[in-house]
Amino acid sequence: MKWTDILALAEALAQAHPEVDPKTLRFTDLHRWVMALPRFNDDPQRSGEKILEAIQQAWIDDLE
Repeated sequence: MKWTDILALAEALAQAHPEVDPKTLRFTDLHRWVMALPRFNDDPQRSGEKILEAIQQAWIDDLE
């Protein structure tokens, strides 16, 4: 997965961290968790606030 795979990343994070409320997640933690996903394979420097925000929002939307 790459940083642009927003929905896939959100779904993988929701499965990996079912106990977490994504509304309370800090972007530093979100970045670290994305990097730790087994299928993630992208440059850590290619992410930014807008991408992390989109992943967080997709995760929130996935729970609703």
